[in-house]
Amino acid sequence: MISKYVVNIAYFLHTCHPYQHSKIFFYNLLENQNYRYKKYFDYFMIGLIFLSVYILIRSVKHEISHDWLIFNNYIISLIFLTEYLIRFWIYSNNSKIIIDQYEHDLFLHREFSFTTALKKMGKEKFKYISSPMAVIDILAIMPFFHELRIFRIFVLFRVLKFFRYAKSLRRLISILASKKFEIMTLVIFALIMIMVSSVLIYVMEANHPDSKIMTLADALYWSVVTIFTVGYGDIVPVTSEGRSVAMLIIVAGIAVISVATSIVVSAFSEKIDEIKEEKLLEEVSRLERFYLICGYSPLTHEVIRKLHKRHLPMVVLEKDSHKVAQARTQGLLAIGHDSASLHTYHLLKVNFEKQVEAVILLHESDVTNIYAALTIRELTKHTSLFSILHHPENRRKLSLAGIESIINPHELIGMMSKIVSTQPIAFEVIHALRSEETSTVVEEIWLDSGMGERFFKLLHDPLFYQRFSVLGIYKYETEKFLFNPSPDIEIQMGDVAIVIANRSLVDEFRTKLHRKQKR
Repeated sequence: MISKYVVNIAYFLHTCHPYQHSKIFFYNLLENQNYRYKKYFDYFMIGLIFLSVYILIRSVKHEISHDWLIFNNYIISLIFLTEYLIRFWIYSNNSKIIIDQYEHDLFLHREFSFTTALKKMGKEKFKYISSPMAVIDILAIMPFFHELRIFRIFVLFRVLKFFRYAKSLRRLISILASKKFEIMTLVIFALIMIMVSSVLIYVMEANHPDSKIMTLADALYWSVVTIFTVGYGDIVPVTSEGRSVAMLIIVAGIAVISVATSIVVSAFSEKIDEIKEEKLLEEVSRLERFYLICGYSPLTHEVIRKLHKRHLPMVVLEKDSHKVAQARTQGLLAIGHDSASLHTYHLLKVNFEKQVEAVILLHESDVTNIYAALTIRELTKHTSLFSILHHPENRRKLSLAGIESIINPHELIGMMSKIVSTQPIAFEVIHALRSEETSTVVEEIWLDSGMGERFFKLLHDPLFYQRFSVLGIYKYETEKFLFNPSPDIEIQMGDVAIVIANRSLVDEFRTKLHRKQKR
């Protein structure tokens, strides 16, 4: 009968939305590093820790008001106790454990074993209770029993709670944990050396009238201070045998310090790339809006240069580590992961609808672009996808992969050539478009009203005459493109001139145009 009620309660809790939402909310607040309000909670808890330690230090030589003592001993302790109980609650899902056990027994035509489910629940909760951070949490609550003077010192354990709220400290622990075997070996070696030297120095020095090592505790203190090369000098061996022991332990101490240093350095060296990668992923997850560019190539660099006008950050996904390094030298936010893998986007924790303005696929292979598009379409149906097309026969495949805009540079050049073939400047345009290896560029120059006269006057400047071609002017208001514009046309705010020239010449023209405008 009890088992039936337990199963009913488990199903009720499992399907109760307010209960599940509350649990998810507290999980995000306490454990989810990407939850926007977690940092405020962490700041609040760190503030309580500082305040509690300050009250303890001040109480050593000053009187603390009754209200502050109540706040420190009861209010802060109750907050820490509440946090501990919530962490205990969210650590595992008891209702799911009961339901899984019930359905498992039902499938095998067995009677529901509440004892087995209880054992599983207890095992999960014990994992939390016995974890180092949970032990620190419970010790930090001990000052609640401040009437027992011994428990007051437990307020110092609240300082250790910094490890829970400071990400850098958690990272340091994880780095050192990767060298657990080496560290344990070193600790065992140091303990053996301390134990042996303590016994030896005690045997050699304890009966000498001038020696300060009178007890085994004195010998242990001397050994610890010596092996870690501190050497206060308050206790020194006076016998020849004792000094021999001292020389032995000093050499061992140097070895211990050297090995410990090398372990820490090697651990950081091995993890430094991983740490950098984590920081990049965190930076991406914090971006509000950005362009996602898959693939890095010379074309990518050109596209990024154009997109800079939109004033939106860009994230480059590239599997090739050499290209990633090259992109980072250009100051780009480049991530070394495969754009065709779902795992990549799970790591990035990207919300495509909210964060990604558009995805631009610029891999040097149509197949790779198709795989990347299919992967992204698995995650979102609404984000705009643009892709470069290398081989015209793959256009349909790219389209079926969900890419809205497909661009083939060769087709574009042909289209432009067809449009301008009847214009007097056609030869220059076609030559410029085909000259990928030259420094000739096709550039946009944004104009405003009143610039018409200066714009056309500059074209007759000896520096630009017959070296600087104006393909046409795009009229913003009428949305028309005028080839070979007449100097008589009226330039209005928002009009754009399309020019063809050497890059240096275009930059100089733009500078002179704006310099005259300021006058």
